[in-house]
Amino acid sequence: MIHGCSTFIHVGQIHIDSAPAAISTVLGSCIAVCLYDVRLGIGGMNHYLLPFWNGNGLQSPKFGNIAIPKLIEAMMMRGSMLQTMEAKIFGGASMNISTADSMMIGQKNILVAKEILKEYKITIVAEDVGGQSGRKIQFDLGRGKVLLKYASRSDSEERR
Repeated sequence: MIHGCSTFIHVGQIHIDSAPAAISTVLGSCIAVCLYDVRLGIGGMNHYLLPFWNGNGLQSPKFGNIAIPKLIEAMMMRGSMLQTMEAKIFGGASMNISTADSMMIGQKNILVAKEILKEYKITIVAEDVGGQSGRKIQFDLGRGKVLLKYASRSDSEERR
C-alpha cells in the first residue's frame, strides 16, 4: 500500500514527484517512461500516444520524441543527473484496431523509448511492453517500484 498521494496522468502529461508520492496511468498502445533517481529518491513519468512529432502544430508531449527529452530535462531541473537515473518502460500493446499502420503504433512507441534512452545513456532496468493487453501502472516513489496490473479483455469489452 502506498502512503502519500497518488497523481494520475493522462496522454501528453509529464509529472515529477518525490517519496512518498505515487504516479499512475492507464496504457494501451501508449508508452509510459518512468525515470527514477536512486540518489535523490525522485521520479517522473510521461505518457505519450505517438512516436514522432511531425513538425505540425505544437511540440506536444503526446509524442515520444518530445515527451522523453522533456521528462529527462524536468528530472535534471530537480537536481537529478543522467548517471543516477534509471528507466522503466511500460505499454506499447497492439490494440485491436483495424488499420495496419495503427497496429504498428505500439511497436514504434517502444522503439522510440529505447532509442532515446540509449542516446541519453539511461539504463532500462525493467520493462513490460508489447503484447495485446492494456496496463494500469502505479509508480511508487518511496520504493522506486512500479506496480502493474493488466487490463483484462472483459474490462475492455464491458466499456464498449
